[in-house]
Amino acid sequence: MDRTVVLITGCSSGIGLHLAVRLASDPSQSFKVYATLRDLKTQGPLLEAARARGCPPGSLETLELDVRDSESVAAAQASVTEGRVDVLVCNAGRGLFGPLEAHGLDAVCAVLDVNVVGTVRMLQAFLPDMKRRHSGRVLVTASVGGLMGLPFHEVYCASKFALEGLCESLAILLPLFGVHHRCRPRSVSLIECGAVHTAFHEKLEGGAGGALERADTQTRHLFTHYQRGYEQVLSEAQDPEEVTEVGANGASPLGVVSGWVHPQWFPQRPALLFPPQLFLTALRAPRPALRYFSTDRFLPLARLRTEDLSGSSYVAAMHREAFADLQAQEGTEAGAGVLGVRDLQPSGISELGWPASDKPDQNKPCHQPKN
Repeated sequence: MDRTVVLITGCSSGIGLHLAVRLASDPSQSFKVYATLRDLKTQGPLLEAARARGCPPGSLETLELDVRDSESVAAAQASVTEGRVDVLVCNAGRGLFGPLEAHGLDAVCAVLDVNVVGTVRMLQAFLPDMKRRHSGRVLVTASVGGLMGLPFHEVYCASKFALEGLCESLAILLPLFGVHHRCRPRSVSLIECGAVHTAFHEKLEGGAGGALERADTQTRHLFTHYQRGYEQVLSEAQDPEEVTEVGANGASPLGVVSGWVHPQWFPQRPALLFPPQLFLTALRAPRPALRYFSTDRFLPLARLRTEDLSGSSYVAAMHREAFADLQAQEGTEAGAGVLGVRDLQPSGISELGWPASDKPDQNKPCHQPKN
């Protein structure tokens, strides 16, 4: 039986590296993986991981591919000896973190070029053959930052919002080209990741914060405060294996309905809703959903965005989440200039974004720590 040919971008570290090695070492030996990197000089960690995992000969090949360069994409495509790609994983991405005015336009354009235009280049290269063969599957590494705005991530969120619209639009179209096949092209799935332990945050375009001297004093103060909380979130991040590995029960993510999450699955905030098996679940599912989630942490906030289309409830809740520690200062420091949550928060909305009637018992933890 022919092996499933998988091409993955962004394999120098993190999710791309772990997914490539996981598929290449699968006991079924049913995958041929092309792990692509912008610069083959960085392939050392990938090859070392492949050796440690015992990938069989011929199961993993590396290719140089820069998603910013159409000629590089075409050259990598021509190097696939099977003449086809069954599963395309668009994983390459760049980040940008800091006050908007602290970023130069070159950094902004670089992020949009990789995250958005780079994904378009890959789809333009590989989708036509999938359509022609009535066979294929596309997985895109997405982010909760594509489902909700996050302070000091404006450009990054803009790029990830764009991917949501791009893939959702394709998901409506591609069933017209589909047939009943293990890799039918109706399968466009977004893997919605939260914080993951990778080198991504060490490779931020322009460095963390950008050129902070361009921002005013109050904005720099707010960014410093937000950064402390953000670093705490990163310290609790998932390992890449958690979003690539198959769970023990092999079950599909709970609560995924028509590519979104049905509210009945979280009338109150659950401890852990979705098992950590996203990429392989999406790859193997006979009828894959549009979206798979690596964490439930942000789902109550995402729910607010769909329930209150004015955006007021979400803005109030995220303001509270991001700047809760400043509340004491708001009451005691005259002229602090920080907009108060009480001025933002609509009635009936609790501080974590649940309607007040749905708020969990105050004496119970709302998030279960990892063992």
